[in-house]
Amino acid sequence: MTLQAAGLQPSKSKFFYKDASGKTTSARIIYHYRPGKIVHPLAHVDSRLDPKLLRAATIADERANARSKQRCWHYVKQALVASGAITSYPRTANARQAGEELVRDYGFRRLPMRDPYDAPLGAVLVYSHGRHGAGHVELRTKNGFVSDYSSKTRCRYPLLAVYGKFSS
Repeated sequence: MTLQAAGLQPSKSKFFYKDASGKTTSARIIYHYRPGKIVHPLAHVDSRLDPKLLRAATIADERANARSKQRCWHYVKQALVASGAITSYPRTANARQAGEELVRDYGFRRLPMRDPYDAPLGAVLVYSHGRHGAGHVELRTKNGFVSDYSSKTRCRYPLLAVYGKFSS
């Protein structure tokens, strides 16, 4: 049976074939092969940021789990307090509110970047998750990101903002 008889049109992006059961199916045609791995840039150290933020990222990385426990803001709060970057435990419950509280109560500032991979080491990244979702918060590490788990790739949620605290 031809493609047209099966009700299918020839395509430059799909290869049609019959599987073991005789059903006509397709596979995407790949035109360019890129053998190199996708490599994300390492975080840079911004000398203007408080060095306690670097320590917070290290503390969070040491305490991180292999997988998320849905407690990102809790783990980031603990790392910030343990490092001395903030003096008291933040009261907000949702991760998406983290940036507002850090700016209002702890002297953080919003940094002028929109790409999480551009964030300096120790920066706090806040993400939204839907209109009413709790969101996500993480710290930038040398090789990736950390909250209640460690990852080499950024969170898939939309980035709200990047925050940092400058040395006094």
